[in-house]
Amino acid sequence: MNLDPQMTLERCETLMLDMDGTILDLAFDNYIWKSLVPRRYAAANGMTFEAAREHLFEQYSAIQGDLEWYCLDHWNERLGIDVVKIHHDVTHRIGYLPGALDFLRNVHQSDVRVLLVTNSHPDTLDLKDAVTGLADYFDGIHSSHTYGHAKESQSFWKALQDDVGFDVETTLFVDDSQPVLQSAQKFGVEMLVTVTRPDTSEPTKQGSEFRGVEGVKDLLPRTS
Repeated sequence: MNLDPQMTLERCETLMLDMDGTILDLAFDNYIWKSLVPRRYAAANGMTFEAAREHLFEQYSAIQGDLEWYCLDHWNERLGIDVVKIHHDVTHRIGYLPGALDFLRNVHQSDVRVLLVTNSHPDTLDLKDAVTGLADYFDGIHSSHTYGHAKESQSFWKALQDDVGFDVETTLFVDDSQPVLQSAQKFGVEMLVTVTRPDTSEPTKQGSEFRGVEGVKDLLPRTS
């Protein structure tokens, strides 16, 4: 659907928002998985950082998009290090993307049903909520771990629809992941928007097939 992203809020009855890279800065997660986990893994296994990083990136890519990729219990067992503790060690790095909190406050006061739809593991979700208080702004919080399927899977969308009863024609879904948006599109969700700067430590992403905004704040009506 070739729709101006700013018009989508006016048309939608249900607003589904991803968490990491859409509401919260993906810089936290990228730091954890690309820097801190390899560093701790290297120390635990007598490896150089570079060797550990190369090994872990192979492990990541092998299951990326599967539910296990998002499961901290899986990585605790597979890597033999306390990944949950690593997250707790750097909670000061957790934060909203620019303008995201104001956006949540705005839509929370509207008639739109606002749902958090995330692949985040419940432990990570609880930690980020404790730091940011984001749950206060949602009418429902839905983790893919509850349904047993990642958002990349059609089974997730079927389970979510059975649970919350959203209409694909009047639902706006915002995410930074292209495979996830493609999955939602395949399921029939018509209003899809991607966030083009999910990580404030990196430049804006280019080349998405979906209409993009730098941040969710850009979905709000322009003020004169």
